[in-house]
Parts: sequence; structure tokens; C-alpha cells
Amino acid sequence: MVHREARGRGLGRRLLTAAEDGAVAAGLTLLHLDTETDSPAERLYRDAGWTRAGMIPAYAANPEGLLRPTTLYFKRLGGKGAAQGR
Repeated sequence: MVHREARGRGLGRRLLTAAEDGAVAAGLTLLHLDTETDSPAERLYRDAGWTRAGMIPAYAANPEGLLRPTTLYFKRLGGKGAAQGR
């Protein structure tokens, strides 16, 4: 997560790239995540090549305690074994 005051400076993109690079270095070929539906993070993930897989309604509470849906994303990483989704 990136604090609201730090958004728009590319920090989220750098963090995501570092996580993906670390996964590739560890030999992983498939990553998945979830984020609050309609959050600003969804644009980041789509722009970074992640694929929307679906949504779960009333999945997690926001800071006010209201249940919100979450959207699931996945990304296949290049390299050996990517087709199997290790």
C-alpha cells in the first residue's frame, strides 16, 4: 500500500515491479492478488499487465467497517514453466 500523500509519484509501480522481479528470481511464474474493487490500485495493476480474474462481494471491511467487494488479479511471469503457472 502507498500512503495517500505519497501517491502519484510512481512508488506503487516501483514496489510492484520489485515484487514481480523478486518472484521471477525465486522461479515463480504466476502471481495473484486482490484489491478493493474500484480502488485506484486497480488502474495500477491493469497498466502493469495484470489480468482481472473476478470479484468477491462483501469480502473485507473498509476503515469505516463497511463490507466492500474485492477484485482478484493474476499475472503470468516470463520464464521456464510459465505455461504451467507454477
